[in-house]
Amino acid sequence: MGADAVEPDIVATRDGVLVIRHENEISGTTDVASRNEFADRRTTKVIDGQKLTGWFTEDFTWAELKTLRVRERLTKLRSQAFDGEQGILRLTDLLALLDAHGDVGMVAEIKHPTYFESIGVPLGELVAAELADAGWKDDPRLAVECFETGVLAQVRARGIGARYVFLLEASGAPADEVAARGPDAKAFAEYLTEEGLAELAGSDIDGISVDKRLLLAADASGQVTGTTGLVNRAHAAGLTVFAWTLRAENNFLAKNFRRAGGAKEYGEWLEEFQLIMRTGLDGVFADQPDLAIEARAGL
Repeated sequence: MGADAVEPDIVATRDGVLVIRHENEISGTTDVASRNEFADRRTTKVIDGQKLTGWFTEDFTWAELKTLRVRERLTKLRSQAFDGEQGILRLTDLLALLDAHGDVGMVAEIKHPTYFESIGVPLGELVAAELADAGWKDDPRLAVECFETGVLAQVRARGIGARYVFLLEASGAPADEVAARGPDAKAFAEYLTEEGLAELAGSDIDGISVDKRLLLAADASGQVTGTTGLVNRAHAAGLTVFAWTLRAENNFLAKNFRRAGGAKEYGEWLEEFQLIMRTGLDGVFADQPDLAIEARAGL
């Protein structure tokens, strides 16, 4: 479809195999809930401060996990036509696919490393080792990102030559900060001040990737009125800027870009996509890459 790169979310199995799943809780993206042989694996955990009940990758071996079939997560908004056709990919599987298409990059997101570290699974160490073993140690196609800066430093220290990107939410604080400092944890918002951006740039972070809402200025009713100056401030600090996630459905668009037809119908996606792109940022993550490319081509 013309995408410059793919963005896998990386979690781990009980036996340390790295797999591609949006979260380590997999009831929404696989058929695990219908598999009687795994009924006893359903449990409740607290992941980065959030209480979740379901089935988790770290409670399965790879031999078990590869028997599952994957399915669409956003069932009320997206087609389920491909549900059940494929299994879960390992990171090694994805790297092999990318090596077969050498012009496609990878932005590897390490998911919940502080949580995995707490259960004895060193996710950063595993990711670094697998990238090195697969010949991606100094691959110019590679970027590594996370909502925690600590694991990015760990992967860099293991000799992985990549662009390192810090993911930022619109609210809250990084899980590694919370684990280390409790109520004194540095909030995401503090990283977005001029001082915070300069600190990131001086700590071997190459860029930031933000919730698109941080780039859109809105009034009290939620109507988008323009854009913020975040991209310019980050660029001035020497950081690249990415935003997530561009999606065409009304459900995900700002209020004044929605159109009639319900949550799953496409709204004025082109207007929102191009408004974000005109901030001068360096890249966007999109669920419909063909539409993002169309928006970029029309700038």
